[in-house]
Amino acid sequence: MTDHSRRVFLSAAAAAAALPLIRSPLAAASFGQGPRKGPIVIGSANGRPGAARAVALLNDGFDPADAVVQGVRIIENDPNDDSVGLGGLPNADGVVQLDASVMHGPTHKSGAVAALENIKNPSMVALLVLRRTDHCLLVGEGALRFAKSMGFREEDLVTENSRRQWQAWRENMSKDDDWLNDDEQDAPFGKTWNTLPWQDEGGADAGRAAPRMNDGPEFKMPKPVGLRPFRTDVTGTVHLSALTAAGDIASCTSTSGLNWKIPGRVGDSPIIGAGNYCDNDVGAAGSTGRGEAAIVNLASFLIVDLMSRGIEPGQACLDICKKVVDHTKEKRLKNARGFPNFNVRFYALRKDGAFGSASLYGGSQFSVADAAGDRLVDAGAFLEGFPEA
Repeated sequence: MTDHSRRVFLSAAAAAAALPLIRSPLAAASFGQGPRKGPIVIGSANGRPGAARAVALLNDGFDPADAVVQGVRIIENDPNDDSVGLGGLPNADGVVQLDASVMHGPTHKSGAVAALENIKNPSMVALLVLRRTDHCLLVGEGALRFAKSMGFREEDLVTENSRRQWQAWRENMSKDDDWLNDDEQDAPFGKTWNTLPWQDEGGADAGRAAPRMNDGPEFKMPKPVGLRPFRTDVTGTVHLSALTAAGDIASCTSTSGLNWKIPGRVGDSPIIGAGNYCDNDVGAAGSTGRGEAAIVNLASFLIVDLMSRGIEPGQACLDICKKVVDHTKEKRLKNARGFPNFNVRFYALRKDGAFGSASLYGGSQFSVADAAGDRLVDAGAFLEGFPEA
């Protein structure tokens, strides 16, 4: 070993030692599990119903890309999941813009859409980009025109819950704007009529006042964090990776992206190699959380590449966590301890059926569905504590 190589090795070892691991991959049985025969579907925790559906479709002989997309579709259709599809949290203009990608192992093809409006199932549109075009990615108005040409119908994706959350963010963003913060509003002197016109046209609830923005258990004002006024960055995404009994692989990631984002912002979910990647000879990987961190680290591609070099799936996810930490250099993205003030979660499924998951910080789970049923499994974690601590 040359002097230069020795210095590089010792420097890397010292950096690794300075980063506290909260669990050993060898000691944590839930961190990842070994080879098994497919069908197997793994993914983000919110994707559990979709994982169960995808395994059922695989058992019925469906292509793995169709299976993961139909699984993801369940989450996209759920108005109570504000991370994707119908009810996804809108951008700064109050408009829901969706991103999704699908990758098909047997053909090594991909399809994706980004900044797609008014279509609640971007994953299905992405699959048609894969199957019906020579392209990998369609964006914005072009993606919408393509979806409509394929028979998709436009609809309003903003639910009452997501609208109220966006309204709360807008009004509490700054005391210097023309919107009244919650603590600047005078209390009414009687009951208030809060129903929108379309909410009181007929029906049993006609004429009743709708809940105020901060009333009821269904809505809780987000807690401001950071230095910016009322900065409430919420990330949410659904990812599924599937392995068939014959050993074929497909993966899908779908999201409404960072809430209150600058209109047109595209995260990692539709970027092949960032939020989604698969190789039929190796396996698949995906990510959820801060998309920018997955993009600049080519996270999903590198996880699959590490698995191709013999690294276990869970360990590959931990290795990418370390890379994210090492590459987080901007002060605004660090907490008081000098670590990232955000979280990212990674998921890996290998061709032999081994799988694993890890996040920057603890407390994460991921979904697994196979012959034993569907369940949530604890993910590994790279750092102690919480992002904001």
